[in-house]
Amino acid sequence: MRNTKKVMSVFGTRPDTIKLAPVVLELNNRPEFVHSVTVGTAQHREMMDQVLDVFGIRADYDLGIMQEDQTLFDIVERGLPRMKAVLEAERPDLVLVHGDTSTAFVGALSAFYMQIPVGHVEAGLRTDCRYDPFPEEMNRRLVGTIAELHFAPTAQYRANLIRENVDSNRIYVTGNTVVDAVLATAATRTQFENPVLQKMDLSGRRLVLVTAHRRENIGEPLKNICGAVADVLRLHPDLVAVMPVHPNPRVRSVVTAMLGSVDRCLLVEPLSYPDMVGLMERSYLVMSDSGGLQEEAPAFGVPVLVLRRTTERPEGIEAGTLRLAGVDRATIVEMACAILDSPDQHEAMSRARNPFGDGRASVRTVDAIMHYFGMLPKRPNDFMPA
Repeated sequence: MRNTKKVMSVFGTRPDTIKLAPVVLELNNRPEFVHSVTVGTAQHREMMDQVLDVFGIRADYDLGIMQEDQTLFDIVERGLPRMKAVLEAERPDLVLVHGDTSTAFVGALSAFYMQIPVGHVEAGLRTDCRYDPFPEEMNRRLVGTIAELHFAPTAQYRANLIRENVDSNRIYVTGNTVVDAVLATAATRTQFENPVLQKMDLSGRRLVLVTAHRRENIGEPLKNICGAVADVLRLHPDLVAVMPVHPNPRVRSVVTAMLGSVDRCLLVEPLSYPDMVGLMERSYLVMSDSGGLQEEAPAFGVPVLVLRRTTERPEGIEAGTLRLAGVDRATIVEMACAILDSPDQHEAMSRARNPFGDGRASVRTVDAIMHYFGMLPKRPNDFMPA
């Protein structure tokens, strides 16, 4: 009988790979207690591989489920039987999944069918609107129902879970592991890898980082976002915008048509994680519908304008690091200009504390796993923002 516990980490997209990477590295640091196994679904093939390379992690199992123009049905249909085979071969004591991806749902459901406990990293986020974001809001709710252990980034997310009748003894407040990832990457990166960014001249100019790709924003909302970016650049001749363009054809066609010829708007291919971190560090403002950027940019004191109708990260709004702009063109322009034209407003957002983490979330998460297995007698202290 082995004395260690086998913990299987399942990831497959860029965000969940970034956010689980620090946990995997911390698990690897405790081989006397934990035998770590990694499974990559490759829901996003190239993006997952890029992140694994950055953090020096190898997937023990690569499920290779991605195909061109895949649907949510495809991901689940291919993911479940391939996860079943891995679980039967490894028989882990705990399966870790992250957040709200379809990979997380497939990993959790597969483990449930095998009666293996599930640990949910980044648990408890809610918008209370089942279709916004889609399918993420329902994915995380379903995973939360399955999970045995809940690693909530903040006290607010813990409160959400308790409201849903989750046993408080199974909830650990850890901080968000993405802060661990972004700080570690910032400490080791040197220069931009992308040739367009290498040639970028910011002398006397302010940088705005823009991303937009969410399913619920495809269509008219995305057109409004692109129009707003063009308006903001026209009103501020000192700005340079960089927008990594998502590979989804429905995103790419709109962004290219509306912003491809706009002066001082640099459209680039999807960037490596270190390049994204470098852009965040240099940005004056981030305008994005990304969940991760809402947590990452405040680590560098960069204000974030959230291009969504809802956010599951209300702590950022309350702390003052985020502002929720919605997807109306005029409103986005008005709120962006308020930050860009008022040094006082920008300074207040820049100085606001980051409520999402302190760089030690992965340590707390692994401590919580050891506590669950009886290897650590004292329950780890909850994360509390400074």
